[in-house]
Amino acid sequence: MIKVLIVEDDPMVAELNRRYLANIEGFRLQGIADNCNQALSVLETEDIDLVLVDIFMPGMNGLEMLTKIREAGHGVDVIMVTAARDTVSVKKALRLGAVDYLIKPFEFERLNMALQQYKARVDAIHRRDTVCQRDIDAQILDRPARCNLPKGLDKNTLQMIKTAIDTIAAPFTIEELAKQAGISRVTLRKYLDHLVASGMLTVELVYGSIGRPVSRYLPHQAE
Repeated sequence: MIKVLIVEDDPMVAELNRRYLANIEGFRLQGIADNCNQALSVLETEDIDLVLVDIFMPGMNGLEMLTKIREAGHGVDVIMVTAARDTVSVKKALRLGAVDYLIKPFEFERLNMALQQYKARVDAIHRRDTVCQRDIDAQILDRPARCNLPKGLDKNTLQMIKTAIDTIAAPFTIEELAKQAGISRVTLRKYLDHLVASGMLTVELVYGSIGRPVSRYLPHQAE
């Protein structure tokens, strides 16, 4: 279970993020801090894996907090969740090691994608003693997602769908994948068609006793 600290001074936004987090499997809210000094105190006493922090905070801002986290050597990852969209803030956050940067307002699907990708990285790298080149390429260099995609498809959404497929680890229907990934069936169908055309998935029609046949997808390597 990935333990999360939310750092947000707006109670309504903090509650919204809490509700979003509660709907994503594999994550547990460890606490909410309404300022960065309080958050740093929590990091001294609590076992936290991931911090969601705004930049615009009273007193110490989120970037200053991220700097102090790195100076203190805390083994924690950070996702910026902020209305700051200037390139200076973005570049500084990334240079300080933020694993993602979400610009407010954002949809649940974008936060879900950020957390699913983070979970995939934790599973592939953080929890192992050794890794292979494929793990590094996929989770750090993002090489598999850099291929040319058909128009209208997004590499980050594709990676999130691949992670959800790996999590299911069995033949699945589009309804089952939609529940796992938190993405609409209409959107999923476009990506599944691409994965089938690319040879990464196979699809078969399963006929029941009543009604239309159901499409069931299977990762190619599982055949």
